[in-house]
Amino acid sequence: MGEFNNLMLPKMKFIVFLAFTILISCTKKQITENTDNITQKSKTSKIEKSIIKTAHIDSLDTEILETFVDSLNIGDKGKCKVELIKYRVYKDNYVIIKFYTKGKNSIKDPETWMIQNNYSYETNSIMRFETNISDFNNDRFNDITFISGTAARGSNEVRRLFIYDSEKQKLVSIMNSEEYPNMLYNSELDCIDAFLVHGGCSTVFLNIEGDSLRMFARVELDEALTVSTYNKKGLEKIIFKDTKSQESYARYKNFKPLKKYDEY
Repeated sequence: MGEFNNLMLPKMKFIVFLAFTILISCTKKQITENTDNITQKSKTSKIEKSIIKTAHIDSLDTEILETFVDSLNIGDKGKCKVELIKYRVYKDNYVIIKFYTKGKNSIKDPETWMIQNNYSYETNSIMRFETNISDFNNDRFNDITFISGTAARGSNEVRRLFIYDSEKQKLVSIMNSEEYPNMLYNSELDCIDAFLVHGGCSTVFLNIEGDSLRMFARVELDEALTVSTYNKKGLEKIIFKDTKSQESYARYKNFKPLKKYDEY
């Protein structure tokens, strides 16, 4: 009997996850929208109790942990909406990201929100979303990141990045963004840079290519200060190395010439 229960539990969890995802996708209830400025941290809002009662969520050992909605700042401002939902199924946490545009497929009702695409995945993050809505690719449309994982070192803030595609009017999930903590848009080089803290620290410079980030340069501070570039195949070329450097902790906004951020 014990073996039977061990086999059935993963299947039950999957069924509950699937049912819960469909429930959230189908509901017509709308979460109260967040009207904060894009530089402010996200706030959570409670999903209406009627949804919980209708779904009998508590009887399935499932609960909604956090929600976030923005329809003022993301993408084409006022015409796009993003909705994040974090929930628990048994002991596992999941996130759903839903993206809408207003009236794209509804000429008769231009104010109707039409869903364009959505994502869902498992997360180990116990932190709040702490969303950041800003332009990460310099196309004048705002994108979104949120805390999506927990790193081994607390200095590394792991985020998932979604870029707004104005041509397709969809959000594009940047698949490897969680590999590059502490991401910033770098206006000096028109790229994204990330700051990785390990035994030393590294600043990496990245371009968005399709649904991925590709590293093209790195400044590493460890036993020496090393500056490297990378071709499209990922092959490294060391262009500068200083074994006598006394620098131990710095974030750089340029690698040629070396230039540090003032606040790091």
